[in-house]
Amino acid sequence: MDHIDMPGAAAPSAAALHARLLTIDTHIDVPWPEGPSFFAEGKRRVDLPKMRRGGLAAGCFAAYVPQGPRTDEGHAAAYQRAVSMLHAIQGMGHAGAIVCIGADEIERAHADGVTAIIPCVENGHACGGDPGRLKHFRALGACYLTLTHNGHNALGDSSNPRTDLGDGAEEHGGLSPLGAAAIAELNRLGMLVDIAHVSKAAMLQAAALSRTPVLSTHSCIRALCDNPRNLDDEQLDALRDCGGVVHVTAVSHFLRANKKAEEVTVADYVDHIDYAVRRIGIHHVGISSDFDGGGGFRGWRDAGESASLTAELQSRGYDEAAIAKLWGGNFLRLLRIAERHAE
Repeated sequence: MDHIDMPGAAAPSAAALHARLLTIDTHIDVPWPEGPSFFAEGKRRVDLPKMRRGGLAAGCFAAYVPQGPRTDEGHAAAYQRAVSMLHAIQGMGHAGAIVCIGADEIERAHADGVTAIIPCVENGHACGGDPGRLKHFRALGACYLTLTHNGHNALGDSSNPRTDLGDGAEEHGGLSPLGAAAIAELNRLGMLVDIAHVSKAAMLQAAALSRTPVLSTHSCIRALCDNPRNLDDEQLDALRDCGGVVHVTAVSHFLRANKKAEEVTVADYVDHIDYAVRRIGIHHVGISSDFDGGGGFRGWRDAGESASLTAELQSRGYDEAAIAKLWGGNFLRLLRIAERHAE
């Protein structure tokens, strides 16, 4: 197996290994409209002191827009919220942190000992029904767009329909024509297509349609936990076949059904990584938390405990190269592919 140390190889301590890795958490929420400062130790699960203490080199911080009415007013409000949140995320880039828009910038920040802030947008509802607005998100640094959230939107169907918004089991049969146009625009801009939260049909269509590999920035494995937000084997295979990545996330009820955060452990989390690695290979699996958006469990309650994952991975026989891929190398590979295909 390609992630196991060769017999006789001298493995570094988990702490030493973690300290030199370029570690990227691919999905973190930010308090909105107000919350504790990012620059001071506080109640947030991710702030700059916790990132430094936990050896977390970079994080994708999401301008999250909840699903709302698909009216002119609703679309305008969603777009304005996303823009305002991206400006706020830009404001996190000082006092030892820097906003990074591309793979080379992230690597330079790590080499310089500076924390990398990577903006992104969660929920295609944020573009207000107009894929042309995605170029503004990209100009503000967004590296990916999560196509849906909970509830169908103008781009496609969600894995979790919202009956309170009038959703049926499906609306578009996967992606809508507008969703296909949004994927084409994301490809043109060099932004990644995030299929977390979308229906299975929409996910498979996106994987087939996108000119660059799609990814899930925060999902778990359905074979281990039967939740509609998780990816089944067919979806995992589709990610492998398109060159994409599933980033296993730290939401307790996606890891173990009907379990509270204190009942879920780092071992449970790495079980999902193990399954995905066995199924689709080390090049197609990564790490995320969804901290400050529902993520966190015993042993990885916040960014300050990030080294616990490295220790568990090493204890299971993953070597340094494999752990580096899981902790950010695979995500950087996808960023570079998207950058190369941008027009």
